[in-house]
Amino acid sequence: MNRLAHETSPYLLQHADNPVDWWPWSAEAFAEARSRNVPVLLSVGYSSCHWCHVMAHESFEDAGIAAYLNEHFVSVKVDREERPDVDAVYMEAVQAATGQGGWPMTVFLTPDAEPFYFGTYFPPAPHRGMPSFPQVLEGVRRAWAERRDEVTEVAGKIVRDLAGRELADSGTRPPGEEELAQALLGLTREYDAQRGGFGGAPKFPPSMVLEFLLRHHARTGSEGALQMAQDTCERMARGGIYDQLGGGFARYSVDRDWVVPHFEKMLYDNALLCRVYAHLWRATGSDLARRVALETADFMVRELRTNEGGFASALDADSEEEAPREGASREGVPCEGVSREEAPGGQQGIAGHPVEGAYYVWTPRRLVEVLGEQDAELAAQYYGVTEEGTFEHGSSVLQLPQHERVFDAEKVESIRHRLFEARALRPAPGRDDKVVAAWNGLAIAALAETGAYFDRPDLVDAAIAAADLLVRVHLDEHARLARTSKDGRVGANAGVLEDYADVAEGFLALASVTGEGVWLEFAGLLLDHVLAQFTDDSGGLYDTAADAEQLIRRPQDPTDNATPSGWSAAAGALLSYAAQTGSAAHRTAAERALGVVGTVGPRVPRFIGWGLAVAEALLDGPREVAIVGPALDDPATKALHRTALLGTAPGAVVAVGTGEDGELPLLADRPLVDGRPTAYVCRHFTCDAPTTDPEQLRRVLSG
Repeated sequence: MNRLAHETSPYLLQHADNPVDWWPWSAEAFAEARSRNVPVLLSVGYSSCHWCHVMAHESFEDAGIAAYLNEHFVSVKVDREERPDVDAVYMEAVQAATGQGGWPMTVFLTPDAEPFYFGTYFPPAPHRGMPSFPQVLEGVRRAWAERRDEVTEVAGKIVRDLAGRELADSGTRPPGEEELAQALLGLTREYDAQRGGFGGAPKFPPSMVLEFLLRHHARTGSEGALQMAQDTCERMARGGIYDQLGGGFARYSVDRDWVVPHFEKMLYDNALLCRVYAHLWRATGSDLARRVALETADFMVRELRTNEGGFASALDADSEEEAPREGASREGVPCEGVSREEAPGGQQGIAGHPVEGAYYVWTPRRLVEVLGEQDAELAAQYYGVTEEGTFEHGSSVLQLPQHERVFDAEKVESIRHRLFEARALRPAPGRDDKVVAAWNGLAIAALAETGAYFDRPDLVDAAIAAADLLVRVHLDEHARLARTSKDGRVGANAGVLEDYADVAEGFLALASVTGEGVWLEFAGLLLDHVLAQFTDDSGGLYDTAADAEQLIRRPQDPTDNATPSGWSAAAGALLSYAAQTGSAAHRTAAERALGVVGTVGPRVPRFIGWGLAVAEALLDGPREVAIVGPALDDPATKALHRTALLGTAPGAVVAVGTGEDGELPLLADRPLVDGRPTAYVCRHFTCDAPTTDPEQLRRVLSG
């Protein structure tokens, strides 16, 4: 029976025609398991996950394996991007039991949703000591039939252990100078001075940590913090993780040098990194940072924007090859996990199966086909394309290595354009068209600010259109936010904390850029819901609302993953909203939420970067900047407004308007000085003298 055909998740729809009798996550699925007295197979993944596709092709499309599953299990398929709460709860169990995690996640549950056996990818045949998926299924079936008491005892113990993992200390006060200095020292110890970034392979873009480093430099003048941010951004921008032809970043690099990416391109990575590079340009004037910020913004609008004005979740890592390749494949890792081991390869380059990276890689021969001999030689030198290759079968991922020789800029741009046009004729990677509220919030903030910094009103318009979609489709009359939509149709899953926090962040950025108070009002509605539904008695925050579906535990995690934790994101949005409105309740909630950063930040700063960035804003005020002029399009008003937006003071909030009643609260009682547009800067309840001079305002917001 096909139960997935009417789901909004592209990942679930990819499995709708499997011979496996899939159920979506639902009470009905577990009722079916109880009725049949069989265990539940929970399979969690997402549409752009390469190894999820591999396991689907190998096992879920296999008639024999499907028949066995249908007879002995109730099979539940979950899109982790639609149900991050389900994913978080069971991933915690997988990591606790196995020491690793990743996707596809494979968990066996009792009919009461209690987990008892775990894994990630399982091959169709035994491989390097790893049991085959059929062997795992047979083992679980036999254990369920013959050792039921033991299975239920194990499941109960796991649930009790998870319940005991409730956050013991969410901290009593936000971090101060000492804790932030210790966090910086910890990052310095883990920093890869040769290659940029932190840790070894696989290496992920440290987006939230970069934001902390830039804010710490702005507040303290630390050259070490700025150097780490600059060098990491340059190495990523010159590496294969960055799309040298079309802009935008891949999910991560499989090596320490940023050369070979895992080719999926996620909205959240690109939104976060677009903003980081824009902020790096704001701090340094770097031409590279400016180019990457704009190219990444253009990539999001060009390739991820949906017909409804929102932004799609991802582009797949895989696509069909132009011509089938032969030979051995590169072995990979389960998608994303915190701790990873190699998963068997062998699926790339097989006729009829998509191939990872096929859309993006080049050989010298293909360069010649597109460019001709002379330009192909120049392109190979410029982009690091060699006969040996950096990827599979002699193909290379385009990079931008440091060059001793100077290349003609006009010639290079012509080559880039021709390669981009030729690549567009290749079979394109699939796109996950669902709109995730949180990630669209991140994109709104990035596009609004990038558009304002670089005088690109089209980018601001794209941000406004996405915000309009979230209000029209995702937000109901009770200010409750839905997690996803697709094709303008809202999904059934409730928003989680990161949705409320990141959408509020996007709306607050729009309010600062456009001067339209309606975005501040919408942010307030969302943050009031956070205070009502997501807080605990100690000032901490849960990832799910109090009235959300009850799982085996209520997830609560202050540490960042690929995106800012909902906890830290909420603290940041609450703090900005308090600065814009003067709300003591929202500021107090932000300060209480930041208590955990003082506890965790000095110990594991890589995993709470956004919380550290918000703490920098708190220590700096954040500064409140009110720009009052006769009209928003008045040149002198626009000059002050632009200067305010380009100020580097951490987390500064900006309001612009005419000071008329009903506008942004920060503008109240702020008159023009001598009839001229005027800027007011305040922090910690103390205001500087108002100024009509953009240069004076720049100095105030840069120190």
